[in-house]
Amino acid sequence: MLEDKVEDALEQVIDPELGIDLVNLGLIYGIDVEDDGVCTVTMTLTTMGCPIGDLLDQAIKRAVKSVDGVTDCKINLVWEPAWSIDRMSKFAKISLGIHM
Repeated sequence: MLEDKVEDALEQVIDPELGIDLVNLGLIYGIDVEDDGVCTVTMTLTTMGCPIGDLLDQAIKRAVKSVDGVTDCKINLVWEPAWSIDRMSKFAKISLGIHM
C-alpha cells in the first residue's frame, strides 16, 4: 500500500532536537494518498511554537515526494488531539530514557 511506503519514508525524517523520527515520536496522525498521487500527511508538533516547523515541513515534503507514485505532498497540521509522550513508540521512549 502506498500509505505504508510513505510512512516508511517518514521514518527517515528525524526531529533534530530529539534525534528520533517523526513516526516513532507519534507526530504523524494520518497518511492519505489520493488516486492522483497527492498525499496528505496529518500531523502535529510537540509544541505550538516549535522553532523547527519550517525545517520539518521541507524534510517531510522531500521524503514523501521521494515515494514512487506520490506526485505532491500536503501537510495538514493539527493541534487536536494534543501530542503527549503517550503517543511515542516504545522505541522512542527507550531512546530518550523515558521509563514506562
